[in-house]
Amino acid sequence: MGFRMGIVGLPNVGKSTLFNALTKTAAAQAANFPFCTIEPNVGDVAVPDPRLDTLAEIAGSKQIIPTRMTFVDIAGLVKGASKGEGLGNQFLANIRETDAIAHVLRCFEDDDVTHVDGRVDPVADAETIETELIIADMESLEKRLQNITRKVRGGDKEAVQQERLMKDAMAMLEQGKPARLVEVDAEDTKQWRMLQLLTSKPVLYVCNVDESEAATGNALSAKVAEMAAAQGNSHVVISAKIEEEISQLDAEEAEMFLSELGLEEAGLDRLIRAGYELLHLETYFTVGPKEARAWTIKHGTAAPQAAGVIHGDFERGFIRAETIAYDDYVAAKGEQGAKEAGKMRAEGKGYVVKDGDVLHFLFNT
Repeated sequence: MGFRMGIVGLPNVGKSTLFNALTKTAAAQAANFPFCTIEPNVGDVAVPDPRLDTLAEIAGSKQIIPTRMTFVDIAGLVKGASKGEGLGNQFLANIRETDAIAHVLRCFEDDDVTHVDGRVDPVADAETIETELIIADMESLEKRLQNITRKVRGGDKEAVQQERLMKDAMAMLEQGKPARLVEVDAEDTKQWRMLQLLTSKPVLYVCNVDESEAATGNALSAKVAEMAAAQGNSHVVISAKIEEEISQLDAEEAEMFLSELGLEEAGLDRLIRAGYELLHLETYFTVGPKEARAWTIKHGTAAPQAAGVIHGDFERGFIRAETIAYDDYVAAKGEQGAKEAGKMRAEGKGYVVKDGDVLHFLFNT
């Protein structure tokens, strides 16, 4: 299980340039005019994790298979998108299919790159997009509340639950606030997700800065950081131009280039890590001579459900999980050493998998 992140923002903020860099493709045409992205571009990228390389080296694995993350480059929204302005509602529909939103904000000055509103103000840009998503959610809920009335009158328990959640969401939206601020009880989580509200998705603000400011950020990105903190959202500072250049280099060249710029890691690594934290995701590993592989799970996932990420039969027939913590595996120089040192544990159905666990599942067929 990876996750699907939609890249959104106003036209000409660097969305497609960032997408090209992240996926190392030219699938998304980056051009200096609105709506150069006509269809949402989708790209899968490997999630970089140095732990996987270390495990593979220790085990002598022939193949390394990282977990993957999907980016969706969604065309530039504009003020009035919820009313069909620009490319309108088709792109709002594309956002519904994502797990989280990476909201790219222009935090650079460049007279050669036109801003759709004729000014550079990332906080105002963020508010423009948020407003359009709030309006779209309100319109969606109004229609659904009308359609569900008959079922509620008939005593349909699921409909009653849905109506209550929709009214809670509407009350928040009418205050000009996103639906993600609604407190949802555990028993309501499934139905809440089924509402597919645009503003219920977690947001990661991506501050696109000039190359010279990639390491430090600037006054504009500082304003975004302040806004994100006030909202309880996350932010990262990236130079889309730098990421595009790095995507064309090999690993050694990229490392030298980053060092010259005073950067410890590529923006992709920061973006993925921030995305993982945003969605409370973790990684566990399966390691052997054939392959070393990373698997993504939600924080708090029990062993049988973690096994189910590999195959449904693993979950259904789960017996136990032979577990070695990553640090113990490395210190003991592999599975055999970990066994001899008493660092391999047999965990049952109630075990909650930890980030970095090296697991081997036993199951009935």
